[in-house]
This record gives sequence, structure tokens and C-alpha cells, in this order.
Amino acid sequence: MTQHPITPPPSELVLQWIGEFFGCTAGGELSDSERFLTTRAAQWGADQELEACCEWMADETPPDYINALRSVRRPKPPSLKEQALALIDGCTDPEGDYLDDNALSIIRRALEQLDD
Repeated sequence: MTQHPITPPPSELVLQWIGEFFGCTAGGELSDSERFLTTRAAQWGADQELEACCEWMADETPPDYINALRSVRRPKPPSLKEQALALIDGCTDPEGDYLDDNALSIIRRALEQLDD
């Protein structure tokens, strides 16, 4: 799944909304489905707003500016290769920390994609 730059609202706010919907006080942890749906809803709403802004600007704004706005507001995530190189660069820093399991996993996956 592509990493989306829009994050969901804090859990407390989602629990408040759930409580408002059911007419009660909601507490505890969000379920995976609640977290997934609120994340996707936040992303969808943000995407709709961005597209509405781009459409509004289309008549008076050069297309390059609109494309730049989209690029800034919805940047492409770094490639696996870029992530691995950044982690390796971090290792060359004398004050850099040791690689954690996630960092090693990224480097391993990037290296596995390379031809022998």
C-alpha cells in the first residue's frame, strides 16, 4: 500500500465521534477496522479538497503550478532503494545508532531486488 501523507485524527477524537454516533461515551482502544476506516476517510477527504482546489485554480493558474501543488501535497514515498541508501548513509554517521529490525528489513528487501 502506498504511504499517504494524510494521517487520521487522534484516537481520542475518533472515540468521541463513535460516542456521538452511538449516543454514549466510548473509550478504550480503536479496533483495526475503526483505525483503517478513519485513516481512509481522512485521506479521501483530503484528496477531494486538494482536487477541488486544483479545479478552482485551473482557469487562472499555469498547469505547472497546479502540478507542483499536487507534488508538494501528495509526495511520492521514497523508493525502497532510496530508503536503503538513506539508512546506509545514517550508518556512516559517527553518531548514528545501530540499525533496528525495520531498517535491516528495508535494506534486505532493497538488496534482494537488485540483479546479481
